[in-house]
Amino acid sequence: MSLQFSYKQTEIGRIPKEWEVERLGNISNQRNEIVQPEQKRNDKFVGLEHLEKGETKIKAYGLASGVISSKFRFVPGDILYGKLRPYLDKAAIADFAGICSTDLVVIDQDKKKVYPNFLIYIIHSPNFISHAISTTSGTNHPRTSWNAIAKFKLGLPPLPEQKQIAEILSTVDQAIEKIDEAIKKTQRLKNGLMQELLTKGIGHREFKETEIGKIPKEWEVRKLGEVITLCQYGLSSKMSQAGEYPIIKMDDIVNGNVVPDKVKYINLDKKTFENFRLEKGDILFNRTNSYELVGRTGIFLLDGEYVFASYLIRLRPKGEVADSFFLTSYLIFSNETLRRLATRAVHQANINATTLQRVMVLIPPLPEQQKIAEILGAVDGRLELLRKRKERLERIKKGLMNDLLTGRMRVKIS
Repeated sequence: MSLQFSYKQTEIGRIPKEWEVERLGNISNQRNEIVQPEQKRNDKFVGLEHLEKGETKIKAYGLASGVISSKFRFVPGDILYGKLRPYLDKAAIADFAGICSTDLVVIDQDKKKVYPNFLIYIIHSPNFISHAISTTSGTNHPRTSWNAIAKFKLGLPPLPEQKQIAEILSTVDQAIEKIDEAIKKTQRLKNGLMQELLTKGIGHREFKETEIGKIPKEWEVRKLGEVITLCQYGLSSKMSQAGEYPIIKMDDIVNGNVVPDKVKYINLDKKTFENFRLEKGDILFNRTNSYELVGRTGIFLLDGEYVFASYLIRLRPKGEVADSFFLTSYLIFSNETLRRLATRAVHQANINATTLQRVMVLIPPLPEQQKIAEILGAVDGRLELLRKRKERLERIKKGLMNDLLTGRMRVKIS
């Protein structure tokens, strides 16, 4: 037999009859205790940089001895909320005492009215984030304030129901954390394999000295330009939502693959299209970006008539000399080295095609390249599976938050 629940109409919409409409400021307060870091040198310090978007726990921190100027004090159970835009989805419950940046609001809850683990999900909800965004002010660093977010109205269930809702959402979070750990472990495995396979190869006993160090005897050191047939800049024409040909942008390079997101299009004459048309196995190299992102590399494996944008360089390996999967892995492995070759401006770095073609690369015999690519591809497959599981759980969590925090879905209180 299904349970029947009654609802009522309120200023925030339809909510269960047993729930109340409350302002955040009526169920919690700002802990506004100022301290000086030099007085708390051994305390843990939490800044905006230590909080991850959407996370409910503090997973990193520094020490008070490493910071200056006034800070806020917090205690276990307090919620730390980032008030600086665009970080308005940064909030976590403290499980230790310490001090934090004044860009964080310290929220102390009335435990007789609200369960902290319930409130943290309210603060991560789309309605709360929209409210926070609407209350930001300032030009260079827009931010909200405690007085502004304290006015946020929420549907507040009885404490036992709050606890049940929080436990359900926490269970999903715990599953996401386990997948995160599996992803990190698998990534460490891949990094170790890349270090071994891309410098020492498979089963070699004889090595030789070269200008870039000791390598297997059968391998060659070649300039990148010697093992590719194309090293081509992309198109700089105007993109739009309507056009004939989809165009790959630098943000579409994700985890070594080309994964289009928010596809844009471009109109081209037939000759230009043919000159910039991507083929499976082409490698795209992000030639200009922030220093941290310049050199990002991915292999194109999509069906369809795609072209590529100006901030990318298209590399096409000589099939008889270099395998596309191997060369992609090698360039990703060499990313730190490649970044050091970039010219740097204030907020941007650039690696031009001429510099890129001069980069020295290690080239094993083609069958060994393919075997190395196969091994690394198997690990990539495992990583992709884990990432898709995480995305699926995040969608489930989003749906549950939307239903449970509004009362559209009810929980049974034992």
